Amino acid sequence: MAGQTKVAVIYYSATGITYQMAQAVCEAAGEAGAEVRLRKVRELAPEEAIRSNSGWHAHRLETQDVMEVELDDLTWADVVIFGSPTRYGMIAAQLKQFIDTTGPLWAQGALANKVYSGFTSTATAHGGQESTLLSLYTTFYHWGGVVVTPGYTEPSQFTSGNPYGASHTSNNGETAPDDVALTASRLTAKRAVQIGTALKRGLPG
Repeated sequence: MAGQTKVAVIYYSATGITYQMAQAVCEAAGEAGAEVRLRKVRELAPEEAIRSNSGWHAHRLETQDVMEVELDDLTWADVVIFGSPTRYGMIAAQLKQFIDTTGPLWAQGALANKVYSGFTSTATAHGGQESTLLSLYTTFYHWGGVVVTPGYTEPSQFTSGNPYGASHTSNNGETAPDDVALTASRLTAKRAVQIGTALKRGLPG
């Protein structure tokens, strides 16, 4: 019998919107029976930029106790769920910088045969939610991972309208994730754990 499914939720958030979605993902993964690690990626922005935005500075203080991700978190996990706000229709540079350090693990095949998924937020409607998730998933194809999305597997997804992963429009950080976004976040996590658990039980070793 395989052990408990291990889930790493790795995110970047400037003002806390994506962080709130990450919390919902962690909660749902835990309820689905997984052992969960929440990890943030390292901030790259200069101090003066962070301090110039009160929301950004406040969120950094709020999450100062959240551990920063290490490559070991990827090797530990059976399921990895990444979260990032959109930057011009792509993931934030902070998350991309971490992904770019994974070459040694990729070369060893250590990132293959894991389940991956994602979630995102944008400042404006149609601000690149789908393109951000799809570009993120390109990385997983290179790793040899198994991409699991919420799809249209529950009626709530016809309200959220995004089969590629959970997403939210924050209106420039003014609107916290609503029930639609949080339900999609939980479904993303639940499906990733379900498929990750089935895959883990079916693989030898």
